[in-house]
Amino acid sequence: MAEHKNNNKQQEKGYELVRVLGKDIIGSKSIFAGLTKIKGISWSIANIICKSLKIDKKTKVADLSDEQLKNIETFMTTTNFPSFLKNRQKDFDNGEDLHYYGSDLSLKTEFDIKRLKKIKSYKGVRHTAKLPVRGQRTKANFRPNKKKGGGIKKA
Repeated sequence: MAEHKNNNKQQEKGYELVRVLGKDIIGSKSIFAGLTKIKGISWSIANIICKSLKIDKKTKVADLSDEQLKNIETFMTTTNFPSFLKNRQKDFDNGEDLHYYGSDLSLKTEFDIKRLKKIKSYKGVRHTAKLPVRGQRTKANFRPNKKKGGGIKKA
């Protein structure tokens, strides 16, 4: 899974794309900032990865060896973080604290919204109507006819 993508035009410009956990990351970024580009990996989780695998945070993504990239992938799949850092605490299906990243996270949130719509909960109804779900005010924002460029049409 961890592979370097080389392209002549990209190398001329100074970037090299490196695939980490299913996401292409620009090789000129530091590993600390590059890991946060992956959906589901926050700054604190990126810090845990760098410290536990003893990778310098300032190391460029392109400078990592294939072995180090494989270590990052195995770390994410096997290691347990503290539960307060996980993004699925008390999962609806099995009640465990889980952590998803990448496309798995997108699919899980999509299924959650579909389930809320199906059971017609308040949050599901708000999602269906494309209104704010978490109690924001709707007098000024979330207006359906608000378009870019003002509102008065000239005759």
